[in-house]
Amino acid sequence: MKTSKDTAFLFDLDGTLVDSVYQHVLAWREALERCGIELAVWRIHRRIGMSGGLLVNALLRETPQPVTSEQAEQLRRFHAEAYARQVAQVRPLPGAKDLLAFLTKVGVPWAIATSGRMESARPALDLLGVNAGAAVITRDQVQRAKPDPDLFLAAAERLGVDIRASVIVGDSVWDLLAAQRARALGIGLLSGGYGEDELDRAGAYRVYQDPFDLLQHLDEVGVRITA
Repeated sequence: MKTSKDTAFLFDLDGTLVDSVYQHVLAWREALERCGIELAVWRIHRRIGMSGGLLVNALLRETPQPVTSEQAEQLRRFHAEAYARQVAQVRPLPGAKDLLAFLTKVGVPWAIATSGRMESARPALDLLGVNAGAAVITRDQVQRAKPDPDLFLAAAERLGVDIRASVIVGDSVWDLLAAQRARALGIGLLSGGYGEDELDRAGAYRVYQDPFDLLQHLDEVGVRITA
C-alpha cells in the first residue's frame, strides 16, 4: 500500500500518545508544595503542555509569593523527581501503538515532539515501543518549546518534510497554537483533558477523542490509502 499524497504526522507525547497528563499535574503540585506554594490542581492542569520554564513562570504568576530563579530551578527538579515516582502508572492511550504502526506500514512518516526532556520522555517512548532510531525531538534539542513552534519545526526537518504538508497532533491549546505558528494543520485530541470548544478556538481542524478515534478517521485528515 502507499498513500496518495505526501503527508507527515508530528505528535505531541503526554496526553496525546500516553495517558500521563494527570501524573504530571500531581508531580507539579508536589513540587510546588515542597517549595511552600499551594496551588489548586485545575490551575496546574491549564498549563500542562507548555515548556517547563514557561509553565513554572505561569504557575508562579498564580501565587503572591516572589520566587527566585534558584527556586524556579528547584521546582523543575522536584517535578522531575515526583514524576519519576508516578511514571509506573502511565499507560499508552487507546490506539496509540496501532496508529504509529499503521502509519509506518503505509509509509507515512511520523515524529514525536515533546516539551519534556529525554529523561522524562524515555519511559513513555518505551511504553509505545518507539525505538532509538525514531524521529524524536525533546526540549533539550530546541531553543524554545511550546507554544513556540520550534519542536515541530525541528521534527519536520528531521523527517525531511515541509512543515506546511504536516499534520500536528496534540491534546492542548499550546500544541495547536504552535501548529498555527508553524503553518501546519492542527488536530486536537480530548485525551489530555481540554474541551472540544477550547481546542476548536485554538485552531484545531478536527478534534477526536484519542489516538484510536483518529486512526478510524485518517481519511478526514488527508491520508488516502491506495493499493
